[in-house]
Amino acid sequence: MFVTIHRRHLASEAYSLAVFEAAIRAAQPDVILTEIPPDRVETAIRTFRTIGTVDEPRTSVFPEYTDVVIPLLKPQGWRVIGCAAWTPDIARNRRAALKAIEQDPARREQWAEHRAASRAFAKAVRGRSDDPRFVHTPDFDRLVAASREPYARHFDDDLGAGGWTQINFAHNALINAALDSLSGQGLRVAITFGTAHKYKILESLSARSDVILENTAALFG
Repeated sequence: MFVTIHRRHLASEAYSLAVFEAAIRAAQPDVILTEIPPDRVETAIRTFRTIGTVDEPRTSVFPEYTDVVIPLLKPQGWRVIGCAAWTPDIARNRRAALKAIEQDPARREQWAEHRAASRAFAKAVRGRSDDPRFVHTPDFDRLVAASREPYARHFDDDLGAGGWTQINFAHNALINAALDSLSGQGLRVAITFGTAHKYKILESLSARSDVILENTAALFG
């Protein structure tokens, strides 16, 4: 599994787009599962083939796809599948719910616990949150899980489909559906999601008997 840092790839030396490209080329995947909604993938690919750039709005915010995965689709011969469960409505409802929680005096202690966990995470990963050798380790996953625990515990019910538990369950449902369709074919599959989702995806993959995980960190030297 390859975790990505989205627009931070553009400014990072440690995990630049060139570093990401070299690693995913070295992995030689047959299929790439992406953090793009299933109904946006074909549009993103079609616009690139038509005008040479990806202007599909949900995809264009992810340079790992617009500058690497989709442009290399033809020369590398890999297949791209969308596995992100986010929708505009889910994102909009989540923002509104979080704003209401933050402003609710009765939820002050919950919000403070959530923010403290986020600050503790930021401190723990400072200076290495864009190091691909670090973000692909179990130590990083443990830090992420601890940082998200208060958020999930306090706010899952308020956020509905956009809650941390719920959205990761939905992402994993799409990932597992894609893997089900590929199972038994001996294919190499790269899963590319943002860093925070990795531990949830790995938990889901651990329940599968048809998946052999490789050490992605080794691809970064």
